[in-house]
Amino acid sequence: MNKAIIKEIEDDLIKNILPYWQEYSRDMKNKGFFGDIDNDNKQDSSIERSIVMTSRFLWAYSAAARFLKDSKYLEMADFAYDVIVEKFFDKKNGGVYWSVMPDGTPKVSKKQIYGEAFCCYGLSEYASALKELKKDDEKSEEAMNKSLDIYNLIEKYAYDEEFGGYVEARAIDWSETDDMILSPKDMNCPKSMNTNLHVMEAYTNLYRNLPVVFPEGKNIRSEVGTSLSKLVMVTVEKILQKNAHLGMFFKMDWTLLADEISYGHDIEASWLLWEAATELGDTYLQSEIKDTVVKIAEVALVEGIDKKTGAMENFIKENGSVRDCTRVWWNQAESMTGFYNAYQITGEEKYLIASENVWKWISEKQIDRKGGEWWSAIDESGYPILSEAKGGNWKTAYHSSRADMEILRRTKNI
Repeated sequence: MNKAIIKEIEDDLIKNILPYWQEYSRDMKNKGFFGDIDNDNKQDSSIERSIVMTSRFLWAYSAAARFLKDSKYLEMADFAYDVIVEKFFDKKNGGVYWSVMPDGTPKVSKKQIYGEAFCCYGLSEYASALKELKKDDEKSEEAMNKSLDIYNLIEKYAYDEEFGGYVEARAIDWSETDDMILSPKDMNCPKSMNTNLHVMEAYTNLYRNLPVVFPEGKNIRSEVGTSLSKLVMVTVEKILQKNAHLGMFFKMDWTLLADEISYGHDIEASWLLWEAATELGDTYLQSEIKDTVVKIAEVALVEGIDKKTGAMENFIKENGSVRDCTRVWWNQAESMTGFYNAYQITGEEKYLIASENVWKWISEKQIDRKGGEWWSAIDESGYPILSEAKGGNWKTAYHSSRADMEILRRTKNI
């Protein structure tokens, strides 16, 4: 990758993304993160806060502290961890609530597996950051044990023994519920690509970080590895469709319920699948899915990228008759990583060019040079959609910082 681009990405991470959220995201009065930040960076302290948002901040600043080898970023991670422990953990039933009000009263108390997975993800990263930067073995082990507790709950209550994969949600006490829906944009269905993709992501991170905190914990790591391997195969055999797109909503038996295609999820899945197989060190699994992950990236490049701008478009549905060309921030972030990953696997220049072109779009249009961070969404004409929040329950430092760190990590020897 072009060295000038690498420097731009480094500056975006260190001078834009990380400082922005440190300044604007925290509600110090109520001890939490603001559930909504508008495009003038004004925060709404009255609305609920989600476990997804809080866990993503925990992950992002733990990962940044480790990647940049700078413990100053752990202040944000420490804050996020304390919020999760004090306000989100269900001390009676285990796991975490989906959302809480500013005072910590549960707003949505069901166990949405997507949220449980993100908490598992953030906790395992934080545990390793504590171990490496603070040498705090006691708190590191505490955080990792909490991550493992969530893993065990997901396995016990959300794993489908008959058809594989994980259900969308359970009630507050982990019993079955009809209220499965993840967000207003989603379908109320038993299983989804999105939840299973992020369980895979969480388990990959847990598997990677367990030896950092528990060098002798081979048995539990083996269990996590088995769960992860099964989920990789479910993803490529059940969730992935013959057209090289991931289905989005499913019945329990993996019967597809909708024809919507999400380009951002496709390219994100491509690199997360490869990351899972790589972390497992399973060369057979890698060989089994190599062509698949490359094909997903290839189709995303051909069908999802706007040829004029290099930006990734959003979704299509209803047999292709409805196309959303909005340039959503996280689609761009995942595309930059996903295409670079495909380039690393294949050596094909088209993927490198695609990754660089996505960055050029981000740099020229998606980054808010005046207000900080990235615009949530840009329309086809290149203008920010100001009705979409700058930050909050669904937009944090996670996608943007991770994309920057992934590219910097993968290009460090250039």
